[in-house]
Amino acid sequence: MAIDMEAFKKALDGDLKQNETVFKGKYSAQLQELLGLTDAEIKEVCPGVQAAQDYDKLIAVVREASRSNLSQADLTNQIKALGANAVQIAKLVGGLAALFA
Repeated sequence: MAIDMEAFKKALDGDLKQNETVFKGKYSAQLQELLGLTDAEIKEVCPGVQAAQDYDKLIAVVREASRSNLSQADLTNQIKALGANAVQIAKLVGGLAALFA
C-alpha cells in the first residue's frame, strides 16, 4: 500500500503547527512537567492498572487546555471529570496542584 506523501506532509505540517501552539499556550509549563512524570511517581499516587490510561487522558486534557487557553476553573472541572486518579496525578504537578488547593 503506497503512502500519499503529499497528504502525509500536509498532516505533519498541521501537527507541528498545533504542537507549537500547545507548547506556547497557557499551560505549557504544566504540560512539560506532567510529561516529565515517571511511572514510579504515577504508581505511587495511583497504584491501580487504570493509572496509565488516566495519565494519558490527563495529558490530552491539559494539552487541549493549553492550546485553547482554557480558564483555570474550566481546566479544574475537566480534570475532575476524569476521576480521582487524574486529580491525584495532577497534584504531582506544581501548577496543576494549585487548582485543587
